[in-house]
Amino acid sequence: MSAWQVASDVEGRPTAKECPHLDHVRDVAPSTTEGCEDCLRIGGQWVHLRECLVCGHVGCCDSSPNRHASAHAGATAGHELARSFEPGEDWAFCYADELFLLPAE
Repeated sequence: MSAWQVASDVEGRPTAKECPHLDHVRDVAPSTTEGCEDCLRIGGQWVHLRECLVCGHVGCCDSSPNRHASAHAGATAGHELARSFEPGEDWAFCYADELFLLPAE
């Protein structure tokens, strides 16, 4: 059983849709705690951070200029799930299904 459950679709509407990617979630450690690992490498800037729930890659959100988290999800098969890496936030997102996820109860 996954530590996450579907909360709503990308528009914030409740949904009965399931996320078939939840079985990809692994117990991971973040690749860095300093910021977006790709932006750090190229000298870029980020707005918010996301952590891949499959490998721990820390990338920047879609509001950031380089959108490294969604690029990672799109370029790396099986890495569709990312959680917010912002302090005090406890949610995740499936890029493939455009679903918001909350911790399972």
